[in-house]
Order: sequence, then structure tokens, then C-alpha cells
Amino acid sequence: MSTPYPLTAIVGQDSLRLALLLNAVSPAVGGVLVRGEKGTAKSTAVRALSALLPEISVVPGCRFGCDPASPDPACPDGPHGAAVQGESRPTKLVELPVGTSEDRLVGALDIERALTEGVKSFEPGLLAHAHRGILYVDEVNLLHDHLVDVLLDAAAMGASHVEREGVSVRHAARFLLVGTMNPEEGELRPQLLDRFGLTVEVTAPREPEQRVEVVRRRLAYDADPAAFAARWADEEQALRGRIAAARSLLPEVRLGDGALRQIAAVCAAFEVDGMRADIVTARAAAALAAWAGRTVVLAEDVRRAALLALPHRRRRNPFDAPGLDEDKLDETLRRERGTDPDDDPDPGPDDPGPDDPGPDGGPEGGGPGGGPGEGRDAGPVGLEGGGGPESPGDGGQPPRGDRTAGPEGSRDASRGSASAGQRPAAAADPYRTRPLTVPGLGEGTAGRRSRARTVSGHVTGSRRPRGGDRLTALHLAATVRAAAPYQMARGRRGPGLVLRGGDLRQAVREGKESNLVLFVVDASGSMAARQRMGAVKGAVLSLLLDAYQRRDKVGLITFRGAGAELALPPTSSVEAGAARLEKLPTGGRTPLAAGLLTAHEALRVERLRDPARRPLLVVVTDGRATGGPEPVALAARAARLLGAAGVASVVVDCESGPVRLGLAGALARDLGGIAVTLGELRADTVSALVKDVRRAA
Repeated sequence: MSTPYPLTAIVGQDSLRLALLLNAVSPAVGGVLVRGEKGTAKSTAVRALSALLPEISVVPGCRFGCDPASPDPACPDGPHGAAVQGESRPTKLVELPVGTSEDRLVGALDIERALTEGVKSFEPGLLAHAHRGILYVDEVNLLHDHLVDVLLDAAAMGASHVEREGVSVRHAARFLLVGTMNPEEGELRPQLLDRFGLTVEVTAPREPEQRVEVVRRRLAYDADPAAFAARWADEEQALRGRIAAARSLLPEVRLGDGALRQIAAVCAAFEVDGMRADIVTARAAAALAAWAGRTVVLAEDVRRAALLALPHRRRRNPFDAPGLDEDKLDETLRRERGTDPDDDPDPGPDDPGPDDPGPDGGPEGGGPGGGPGEGRDAGPVGLEGGGGPESPGDGGQPPRGDRTAGPEGSRDASRGSASAGQRPAAAADPYRTRPLTVPGLGEGTAGRRSRARTVSGHVTGSRRPRGGDRLTALHLAATVRAAAPYQMARGRRGPGLVLRGGDLRQAVREGKESNLVLFVVDASGSMAARQRMGAVKGAVLSLLLDAYQRRDKVGLITFRGAGAELALPPTSSVEAGAARLEKLPTGGRTPLAAGLLTAHEALRVERLRDPARRPLLVVVTDGRATGGPEPVALAARAARLLGAAGVASVVVDCESGPVRLGLAGALARDLGGIAVTLGELRADTVSALVKDVRRAA
């Protein structure tokens, strides 16, 4: 919409607003990553911030947004004279679509024009358009990894370097980077998380009064956006003035040795890797002091900065929930407090001074604007949702079921699985698994598992551009070969080639793709011996970790008792898979056929949603089938149905003991896949697993 929703009208979400405002005061903080469920005003807050930033002066006609007061000496549109008269324009909000290409992000040479017209023309990308503005990436966790790498490198260096197709361009790219994501759709890698300066977890409000206020304001805005914005104009203007005042004060803020020691102690206590956390915390603390109208950084500034800068940096593996132990943080600060004479009695978390931000960054008693009338609508300010307290880790999860396993092979082990005080078996420690791949050559989303045709990777051939396609990677040798036979007919004179548009050839590259790894886990009584189930869960957890590293989607089907359940529909969040696995109940008969048929249906539906993503079926079972008429024959028919559909399959044989029936191997043959034991699944075992998978295909 042309009239953005006012930032001061957002209900709750004080931490989100504070993080955005700190970046507006000091872009050197490094941007903010907003994590939260859908409908929590993430996108609304980002768009609202752009309306608060002051206009900027730019060199007329410069495609890279140079400041006339200090133009970039290396600007591709330069050099700009020192006395250039600038023109004012609003601060840009540039949105980066999830499906964007690298050419669109960094810019590219117009190859067709260069070859057919002899004109070397560089078209700037979104990084150039975002210079001195805001670059907003919605669903940043769904962006391709190589694009995220390019994006964060530019944000860290303040410049973009383009070296491709014979063009070498460097231009300034300083912007406020804001990414939003829903963790249920998958996580960012820890290396990429570290490149965001601050992070905020947002949730919808749980209090009925706040939810009512969210709806009331949204309906009023939809009915008349201009009138609604006018109602909050005073608060917006006050907030705009406070941003400008804090920017002016920031160069005068002093970060004493005591504050630096507190920052170092906190980062060391939480064992964050590298030094970026210390630097970001220091910059955020200085911005907090300027936001509060002070020139000295206090311990409370360090505390608030740490709560925003450290939670996403303390993750050690993908299954760690982000967060910070505030008691540990306070204890660390208490030990270091008082070492700096400038760190005199400062307001504690529950006693902010009159000029300090409130508990979540806004002035005491109101939102971040602090303008008159902020409190007239009762409560802190949200659009699609408001900010209730952050959910503490897994606090909202129901308690795990009290189940234990019955004796292996009993006809109905579920009768022995409800002993009081027992919990599902804990998973064994995860380990590095051998590579499992889908045979053949796919064309799915870029990843790290199976061979595929991708936009990156090594060149394997060439093709003519399809109708309407932009030529992105020229295959020079193939282009010359295509044009060579027609040179005489085209009247060539002297050296060189006469090229036509139809001669151009696109390079075909081969790399790796991500896949859908669908786990079908036997949770029946024959698997329910606690020692065996712990090993099984450890194996599945290891495969989930492998799927995370290879950027796969995962799904989980369990079968026990009377049927099968799609416990986790296909998702990019392997954390969700690990959580479901932890609470997996066991016991009962073994409806193997039901598990395989449920997998067949889940794959059919997913193929309609994402036809380019190829599946890998991982069946974790001992191969036994019980319950119902002819359970073994039904299971064999279901397996052959999956095999006929061309699904790549691996059966993880969990059978143990001196007497083994070899049922998992028979199941693998019906599936057209291979069987591996739990021991053979480890990367350090001697096994020709990959060759076996390809041979079975």
C-alpha cells in the first residue's frame, strides 16, 4: 500500500522495534534477523521503519546513489565532481524476492548486447539500488545459500565486487539489512546467522486485550489508511526526531574500558565463536546510549545489547534452540560491574532512568516514539500480531508421553508400554553418516546431496537459450562452433566472427541439489526395547543432521499399533523432525504396509507441490510385519508400489541378536533399494554404500 502502517501503532513487539531503531541510529550494528511465527508484524515493522528515515541527497543521474558530499571515487558512473549539486529523495526500501537470481542481486553484463552490438554495458543489481537505504529479505532462510553468502559479504564490507563475464566492477553497497524468517520452514546455517548483527524472536500476543487492539487497529487502517496514519502523525514525527538526535549524538558516545571488559566477559561466558559478537555488542551498546540521550555506555546498555546480539551466536549445532540464559548474563555483569569509574550507579533492568529506554527499548510508559498520546490506546503498540513474552525454549511443548517398551516380539507390547514414570527412550549421540544420494541427474533446488543441473557448479555442456530466457552464462566455445559454418554467408571481412542471436549458447552446469528425505520409522513393540530404540533414534537424528547440512527437506512417518501417522509433513525445519523424534512413543503391533502406503501418499502430494525435488525414502525397521490379514504380503505389495514409482529407497536394518531373519533385506529388494545395518550407516565403516545405491537403481 502507498501509506505504510505507522511503526508507533504496532501493538507490542518492543524488542523488534528497538532492534530496528538501533540499526537506524547506527547502521554499523549490522542489521537484524527477525525470527517468528507467521502473522506477527515482521514485514509490517520493516516497511514502517523506512517511512521514518530522513531523505538523502544523491548525485543526479548516478545509478549507485552516491552522496554528493563524499562521492565514491570508484563509482562506475563516476568520477563525480566535488561541486555537484545533489538532489533529495526518500530513503529506499529494496525488497529481495526469494526466487531472485545472482545476476539480479549483484548486477551483470548484458552479454547479448556486448556480443551483437559491441557495447560493454553493466546493469546494476539490487545491492546497488539498496545503497544508503534498507535491503529487506523476507523468508531469508529460503534464499539460496550462495545468494545469502554474497548478500552478507556485501553487507559486511560495505561494497559489492562483481567479477564475471569479462566485467570487473566495484561499487559501494552500504545498507541496513533486515531479514525475516519463520523457523518452522528451516534454519539458517550458523555461519550465516553470525553475519546478522542482531536477532529478535517475535510471537503473537496471548492476552485477549492486546489481540483485540491488534484487530481494532488493523480494521481501522484497512478502512482508511491515510486517516489512520494521520492519527499517529505526531508520534511518528517525535520518533523521527529522536532517531535524528541519536544519530547526531552517537559520535560523542564513549565506550569505557569497564564496558568493554563487561562485553568481553559476557561473550566469553557464553562461548560465542570469533570476535564479531564482541564488536556488534559494543556498537549496539553505544547506539543504546545515544538512543537514551547519554554519552556514556552503562552496564544496562551492555545487558540489552547482549540480549539482542548473542542469542543466535551461541548455537553449537542445528538442534540447539536460540536463546540466552538471563540469570547467567546478570551474574556475569555483576562480577564485572564497578571496574570502571564511569560505570557509576546505573539503572537496573527494573529501574530505568527518565531518559533511558523502557524494558524493551521504548521510553518508559510508551512505545519507542515516546511522543505525546502514545498511551492513549493502552498498551505497547502491532499490526498482524503483537508481542507477548518470548517463549522460553520448549516451554510451550506438552510433556512427553510416559511409555516404555514391552518385550521384543510380544504380540501386543503396548500393554507394557504405559508404566508410570517411564519416558520415551533417549536418542544415542548423533554421528557422521555415510552419504546417501538419489541416483540419476536432477534439476531440483540447489543443495549438497545428489547430482543435478544447477546455475552454479562445473560446466558440462551447452544448450540454446529457451524462448524468453536471459543468457546468464555464455559457453564461448559452443557459441563459436555454432557461428563458424555461416561466416562466408554472412559476408565476413577480415578477422573476427559475425554473430547472430541464434548463435549464442548457454553453459550447462552440474552441481548438487537438495532432496526430500522422508523417514518411515518403525515404532512397534518389536523395536521397543529401550536400548534398541535409543540406537534407532540416534541413527535417525544423525540422518537429520546430515539432511540439515545438505539443505534437504525432511518428513517423518511413524507406524505402530493399528496404523501409521504422518508425524511431520515435509518441511525444511529439521529441528521440528528432531523434536518429533524425541517424543516418539513405541509399542504395539507392526503395521508395516500402512507405513509404506502413507509414505506413498505423502510423496504423491509433495510431488504435486514441488515436482523438481526428488525424494529419498529411508525406512528404519527390522522388517517384521504383524497385525491384520496377511501382513507380510501386504507389506511386500506396498513396497513394490513404491519401487514401481521410481522412489530411491534405503532400508536401515535394525534387527539385532544372534538369530536374524533378514526381513529388512527382503523389504529392500521389493522397494528396489538397498539395506544397510545401523553399523554400516556410520561414515567410518567400510562400506560401498553409494555404489550399492546406484547399482540398485
